[in-house]
Amino acid sequence: MENLSAAGGHQLRGDSVFSQTEHNVVAAYLITAGVVSLLSNLVVLAMFVKYRELRTATNAIIINLAFTDIGVSGIGYPMSAASDLHGSWKFGYAGCQIYAALNIFFGMASIGLLTVVAIDRHLTICRPDTGRTMTGRTYAYLITAAWVNAFFWAIMPIAGWASYGPDPTGATCTVNWRKNDSSFISFTMSVIAVNFVVPLVVMFYCYYGVSRAVKCCSSGQYLDNINMDWSEQMDVTKMSVVMILMFLVAWTPYSVVCLWASFGDPKQIPASLAIIAPLFAKSSTFYNPCIYVIANKRFRRSIVAMLRCQTRKEITINTLVPMTISQLPLTQ
Repeated sequence: MENLSAAGGHQLRGDSVFSQTEHNVVAAYLITAGVVSLLSNLVVLAMFVKYRELRTATNAIIINLAFTDIGVSGIGYPMSAASDLHGSWKFGYAGCQIYAALNIFFGMASIGLLTVVAIDRHLTICRPDTGRTMTGRTYAYLITAAWVNAFFWAIMPIAGWASYGPDPTGATCTVNWRKNDSSFISFTMSVIAVNFVVPLVVMFYCYYGVSRAVKCCSSGQYLDNINMDWSEQMDVTKMSVVMILMFLVAWTPYSVVCLWASFGDPKQIPASLAIIAPLFAKSSTFYNPCIYVIANKRFRRSIVAMLRCQTRKEITINTLVPMTISQLPLTQ
């Protein structure tokens, strides 16, 4: 294992296709994005800790989403930034495997949780009768399924299905798409199908239903059947559109690189695309709080109250927006 680790470390140190200046630019981006992401997600968690009224079934998904973002920004960003400042990967073969696995783990968990959010909102708005049957235990099962799915795909390259290795920058590690053998191709196709195509289809279906429901409400149809006021319906619609767009922005470049490596010549992939793709995928860590927290009236007002150091007695969260099915306490 020592020889293998040494070989891996040597390979990582000699593979960079970027100058030190370019490495420094990437490091500056990673440090900035990491700090913003870490602070914003810690604010989200602090808000849930302070205001017990916000600890609802749906918001439990958002809490878990914040943990995935903290995982990437607290572990992935620092290791990658340190390596970029160093000019090459500086944590050895074992560090490469751990880093890549954790990034895949948190990334896949994030996608799974985003899909659960879409399902929840679809049931809440479009199928309120079904939504009422959702309990805290049901949400716990869905959230656990997202984490278990992420763990499975993160551990597979370590177990031998595909592998982890350095990317062309030489300063970070990911699925070794330059070794495009049958194992890599089958793994990549499976990951893209299960963790990109399927979630995207589910999101489009769910939010298409949401948009239709909002349209019906705007024309005065079925308004009594949906326990949400018009302003919150508009919030949900806006967040739906933004979420789908940002999901595509974040993960499409990485999927393109993997598909290119699977069916083309990995050596022909531009180095700029090779580094931009994972950076875009990681970018979700700092825009998620904006989409899922800042864009929501209840959360936005709660954050303002928290920053003003208001106590729970000085702000009544429950009266800010009428309660919906998915806003029932976790104890129900």
